[in-house]
Amino acid sequence: MNSYVYHAISGSWVFSKHLQKWSWLSTGKLRANYATVGNDAPPLSLADVYDQPAPFYTPSGTYILFSLPNTKNNANLRPEKTTSKEVGLEMAFLHNRLGFDVTYYHTNTVDQIFPVATTTSIGYSSVMINAGNVENKGIELSLFGSPVSTRDFSWNMNVNFTRNRNKVLELYQNSKNLLMASFQGGVTLNATIGRPYGELQSNTFQFLDGKRLVNSSGLYPVSTTTNNIIGNVNPDWIGGVLNSFRYKNLTLSFLVDVRKGGDVFSLDMYYGQNGGFLPESVGLNDLGNDKRLPVAQGGGIILPGVTDDGKENTKRVTIVSATSTVLPQSEFVYDASYIKLREANITYTLPSKLLNGVKKYIKGVDISFIGRNLWLIHKNVPYADPEENLSAGNVQGYQSGAYPTSRNIGANIKVKF
Repeated sequence: MNSYVYHAISGSWVFSKHLQKWSWLSTGKLRANYATVGNDAPPLSLADVYDQPAPFYTPSGTYILFSLPNTKNNANLRPEKTTSKEVGLEMAFLHNRLGFDVTYYHTNTVDQIFPVATTTSIGYSSVMINAGNVENKGIELSLFGSPVSTRDFSWNMNVNFTRNRNKVLELYQNSKNLLMASFQGGVTLNATIGRPYGELQSNTFQFLDGKRLVNSSGLYPVSTTTNNIIGNVNPDWIGGVLNSFRYKNLTLSFLVDVRKGGDVFSLDMYYGQNGGFLPESVGLNDLGNDKRLPVAQGGGIILPGVTDDGKENTKRVTIVSATSTVLPQSEFVYDASYIKLREANITYTLPSKLLNGVKKYIKGVDISFIGRNLWLIHKNVPYADPEENLSAGNVQGYQSGAYPTSRNIGANIKVKF
């Protein structure tokens, strides 16, 4: 039986017990901990087994065929291990009317389990291995307060903020770059030594003296390599504000979520432009004509940039749709920031006098109406929710076939016995 051991130690000091003369200080606690956490390998990653595809039909009958998988499994895999160190400070003031909780953390994850590309001459395209060392460090801050607190009315607030920075310290053997996922449209998700974990790489423009280069055909030549960094999927920071208002038996609360930074590549925009399905793919050129018309009919556009002699481009070119046929993948990377009304709810607590006849059995009744994803207040990704990704796992920062965000509204009754 495969097994692994991990451990942790933590401690805290409630220093406010030694400062009881400070009446304005309600609570003060300093804490620290050290921990290691193990992580198992994905299912079916140890032993090699044959794949069984769908039945193959022939004129003489049906045959069940088996084949080798594309990934070579590894019976010697070790568990992933994350080592974390954390210090925190909790303080509350004025009889807990105001306070904060701040944490600084530093983690290292080693022996990560993932498939690494290999030569297909061995019969597989990838091999499951242990490798890597990824560092994460950052701060988490939570502020709370009660600006108003009376018998009939109260207002409570909670503000949270998280800032994380990660860096790839080691990869497999002497590798400098690891391909974590490859997507349609020529975009890859990568881990590169000394860089954040999870960067988008693909084609971009060629430049001459800082200006976009235009070739003799009047089009943009793209970079000759696809390992150009075109985006970082990690946000600069995330946060949220929760407000709760109570008037007698009625409570209204709402949560606003904020994400600042991070990038996403939109395959929808890449293909939508190319197919001429989007408003950005239509319009008039500098002559006042439909830019999708042939140049001979007064259409086409002049792409801004310079030729290889440094002069401004003046060549007009015919394009079927607006830009994606002449723009590299880097032009379809968008800022994934957003502001959302994540949740709102209204709760009414039945007055106790209405329960006089059943108080022996029922202590209280709360009736709530709850809504989630009610309003996308701000975003930068066209025609899609920035949180909409292809799927879970190593597909962060890549959007394809994005569906409209669903708004959920429901009701809840809580009975206390």
